[in-house]
Amino acid sequence: MEENLTKTCLHDRHVALGALMSPFGGFDMPIQYKGITEEHNAVRHEVGVFDVSHMGEVRVKGPDAYKFVSHIFVNDVTGAPDGQIFYGMMCYENGGTVDDLLVYKVNDEEYFLVINASNIAKDVEWIRKNAEGFNVEITDQSPYYGEVAVQGPKAEETMENVLGIPVKDIAFYNFKTFPIDGEEVIVSRTGYTGEDGFEVYGSHAFTQKVWDKLMDAGVQPCGLGCRDTLRFEVGLPLYGDELSADITPIEASLSMFVKLDKPEFIGKEALALQKAEGVKRRIIGLELEGNAIPRHGYPVEVDGVQVGEITTGYRSISTGKSVAMAMVNKPFDKLGTKVEVRIRKKTFPATVVKKRFYDKSYKK
Repeated sequence: MEENLTKTCLHDRHVALGALMSPFGGFDMPIQYKGITEEHNAVRHEVGVFDVSHMGEVRVKGPDAYKFVSHIFVNDVTGAPDGQIFYGMMCYENGGTVDDLLVYKVNDEEYFLVINASNIAKDVEWIRKNAEGFNVEITDQSPYYGEVAVQGPKAEETMENVLGIPVKDIAFYNFKTFPIDGEEVIVSRTGYTGEDGFEVYGSHAFTQKVWDKLMDAGVQPCGLGCRDTLRFEVGLPLYGDELSADITPIEASLSMFVKLDKPEFIGKEALALQKAEGVKRRIIGLELEGNAIPRHGYPVEVDGVQVGEITTGYRSISTGKSVAMAMVNKPFDKLGTKVEVRIRKKTFPATVVKKRFYDKSYKK
């Protein structure tokens, strides 16, 4: 194990369950328990639970909270009802991505931001730096919160029957706060698997209790291995692969989350220019012929010339196909375009397809 890795509040439980542990975003995280395929299928067909306590949480409070969140976030939170959640990005002036995140609207003067584990220190510093001149208080609550994600078609009944938390009335991309065991617990109908599911934020002690109840009830614990295969199949990006300081949301084919008709926000000018003029490259889906498995960094070629590279690739567990997301240059991004993926010394034919390889099953 690498030195200086942070352990989540559930670390001892993962080790006791025999999980394969590995560094991820500065944390020592479970990659798999029984195996990626079994855990993946549990989430697609029944229910599984993930330790996502490595995610970061930042609270923004104060009279200028709405104005400030609008200033740093590309999506538009204007007029949203309390309890609604938005997905989007924070961008640099040049349009590159600081991070992708969820913004929970508590009320006009309070927002709860959920950021990626590997970016916590960088994000918090960037948020604080840009808060100058706004009447807001920024609190990094990452050390306080533990978080579990209960995901799959049976997530709702598991939340209700095993944890006794009434979630039926929580709509997709909404949250509620529950007073449980003398603390305020946040429960949202969100996840990163393409299935119905919930994310539960509470103290470390509360998170341990929730995990133990789920384990006692026989819910399948799931590692980051299948979290990646699940998010990938439904076309969801991972920061560091499909988004980065060098990849804008427009290049990542996520322009639907960039609301250019709202007032000024950091990166707006650069992103508006990209939208108007078009980008020179973008993230697309690829389907390979045969069984070869494309991996991150493998070159995408046309007539022996590199035109892009794989950002994420797998033999899709749900579809049985060899598929990938890739950053490719225009004009090779059009659906149906024939390209080749170089895997060591050989190339394999591939076709540009939609980057959602499997249909999402969210609760309507």
